[in-house]
Amino acid sequence: MSHAGLTEWAYPLAESLLSEPLPRRWKHSLGVAERARTIAALLGSDAELLEAAAVLHDIGYAPDLAKTGFHPLDGARYLRDVAHADERVIHLVAHHSCAWMEAEARGLREELESEFPRENPELTDALCYCDMNTTPDGTATNPVDRINEIAGRYGPDSLIGTFIRRAEPEILASTARVLERVAAAKPQPM
Repeated sequence: MSHAGLTEWAYPLAESLLSEPLPRRWKHSLGVAERARTIAALLGSDAELLEAAAVLHDIGYAPDLAKTGFHPLDGARYLRDVAHADERVIHLVAHHSCAWMEAEARGLREELESEFPRENPELTDALCYCDMNTTPDGTATNPVDRINEIAGRYGPDSLIGTFIRRAEPEILASTARVLERVAAAKPQPM
């Protein structure tokens, strides 16, 4: 599959998996894809790849796909085994937003990393930036508020609450790297 046409393929797939069983998760996914479009200029020929991964990043929550209960792995396996997706989209979904840390907490890190290599760091940062700047309802936010919202929703002592606090420094560093690239790409006044 060429990069052109990736988004035309990704949106209906994500919608078919999320919109009915998980309408809020679908709104979030659309918002993450919208953030991806705002940084498209940074990514050149990979812009469409990022947007496709953005709209698909949470499909592992879909009831039909949730096999391990770890959504990055479940989503990536579906994209590989059933949807025969672009390899780079699969890798981005598998590793989105510091997934390896949550995988470690679930005893799944070896499975995740042996099955799915990581995509290049600039794209991984970009997807984390898009995810962590989007609320569960799809509107824009910032990473600090988003992390607090996640910890609050799951509870500070839950696996997710503990993971997100542990991942917080890396998430903030990742999103900061994207903002530095955005600032550097802006035309400077004379």
